[in-house]
Amino acid sequence: MNTHSKVHNMTDEKRIERLSAMLKRRGIILPAFEIYGGVSGLIDYGPVGASIRRRVIQNWIEHWTINGDIVEIDSPTVTPENVLVASGHVGEFNDLMTQCEKCASAFRADQLVEGYHPNPDILGSKEIDEILTIEKIKCPNCNQSQWTSSKPMNLMFGTKIGAMKSSRQAYMRPETAQGMFMLYPSLYRHFRQKLPFGAIQTGKGYRNEISPRQGMIRLREFNMAELEYFIDPEDPPIVDLSKNKEEITLIPDPNGKEHKEIKISFQNAIDNGVIKDSTVGYFLSRTWDFLIGVGIEPSKIRFRQHEGSEMAHYAEDCWDCEILGEHGWIECVGIANRTCHDLLSHEKHSNSNSLRAWREFDEVKVENKEILAPKTSVLGPMFRGKAGLVLSALENLENIPDSLPFNLDLDDGSNVQITNEMVERKMINNSIAGEWFTPHVIEPAFGIDRIIWHILDHAYEEIEKEGEKYNLLKLKESVAPADVIVLPLFEKDGMGIEARRLNSQINQMKGVKCLIDSSKSIGRRYARADEIGVPWAITVDHQTIDDGTVTVRRRDDQKQIRTDINQLLTLINSNMVSTLF
Repeated sequence: MNTHSKVHNMTDEKRIERLSAMLKRRGIILPAFEIYGGVSGLIDYGPVGASIRRRVIQNWIEHWTINGDIVEIDSPTVTPENVLVASGHVGEFNDLMTQCEKCASAFRADQLVEGYHPNPDILGSKEIDEILTIEKIKCPNCNQSQWTSSKPMNLMFGTKIGAMKSSRQAYMRPETAQGMFMLYPSLYRHFRQKLPFGAIQTGKGYRNEISPRQGMIRLREFNMAELEYFIDPEDPPIVDLSKNKEEITLIPDPNGKEHKEIKISFQNAIDNGVIKDSTVGYFLSRTWDFLIGVGIEPSKIRFRQHEGSEMAHYAEDCWDCEILGEHGWIECVGIANRTCHDLLSHEKHSNSNSLRAWREFDEVKVENKEILAPKTSVLGPMFRGKAGLVLSALENLENIPDSLPFNLDLDDGSNVQITNEMVERKMINNSIAGEWFTPHVIEPAFGIDRIIWHILDHAYEEIEKEGEKYNLLKLKESVAPADVIVLPLFEKDGMGIEARRLNSQINQMKGVKCLIDSSKSIGRRYARADEIGVPWAITVDHQTIDDGTVTVRRRDDQKQIRTDINQLLTLINSNMVSTLF
């Protein structure tokens, strides 16, 4: 019996095509290695796109570092294998793949059944194979329906550190998190041994996707931005989100307290146990603030909690921030409570004890402790060269035997017999001021390329102007590729010279970027500026030469106003051009 119903995803494919064509035409997003036929899962940011990407990343860095308890670091993109064994990536970082038996094309198995199950990520191999068979799902390339059994494939790109026999197995990093865990001892010293604190890192990540698709949504090389926030689970940060009254769309785990999509403020969600960890709730809220700040439409953001079977091996709780665009709802941020998994695992695999923090007690605890005090006059002659090992083992003995003699294990792997003549039973008072523990980690992980795609998608607007189709990219000023563009009406009569002088003056302002365009008609240049998202255009014309005034044009509604150049320069420098209108 067919138990699976097709789930349709309504998108405007023509709009995607028009948007993608514009992004390519304007040097924003382009296929990589296009003259050689391109490579699936790799993209280029052109001159305009690279500026947008840089500004989005800079906004992200400033968003998290503003309070001083989070710092930026940078670690290698090549990671030794033993690090990724400890993290679980070598054993766990897999996707199920299947192959068409007719044309030999390989596909990510859960993607093939996306329309036949509400959450294919949670399905195992047998369940996917069953859907492929029952639904007779056809190969996208040859239209046949014969599949191999789905099998796990590790997604990391393998490489070597060093040459020939001295080389070490390594991988291109699948995430930036492990580099930050490696730097924990340095971070702990930097913050004067006081929790909580965090580290951020931006840069490239690499995943050998089986079947990349949807343009910027699933890439093999991608821009990541991750934050690792280290906390004491017994003394977590105090969170107060009561000032944020806006109701957010949450989709809790259907196996949890709530069973449906709800609208609720972050503080109420924490108070009512919908978000069970207040620190996770804080980062959900801060993620919301960031996305709104870079131009994502609030109505197109939701947070979905992972089901238990969907959870990553390291996570106790995880929420995905999903954004609605032309590809449907897409996960763009994951906010996970990684507990102490990573730090504990790295301590175990590295034989290190440097990934801990000190917790001081409110009051010194005094405990009575029984010890076996060594009689050095006996132990020395008895064990000679091993006497030091015996003394150390006795000092660190946790469980005192009820009777003697007993066998004592030494650090060199040997053991010796301890008799009554060698030790004396004593009771001592032991003062304990605190204890060592392994911090827990809250991690927001951002897919920068996916966010940029949705910024572009949400900002893209198609209108009619003078009976013709006209495109606008209504980017937030903070992420626009330039703050302003200068357009000389003509190059002659001193207008070109004045435009270049004005462009130079603006570009000397700290944090301000200005472009200049003198090619083709003024209308064509306005259109180009609108399509790349520049919010303000300044036109230099004959009147400028006469009286020192220019025309300022606002991108979003095409309104224009005449103003004095010196006044305009002051407004640009203070980010107050909008006050002219």
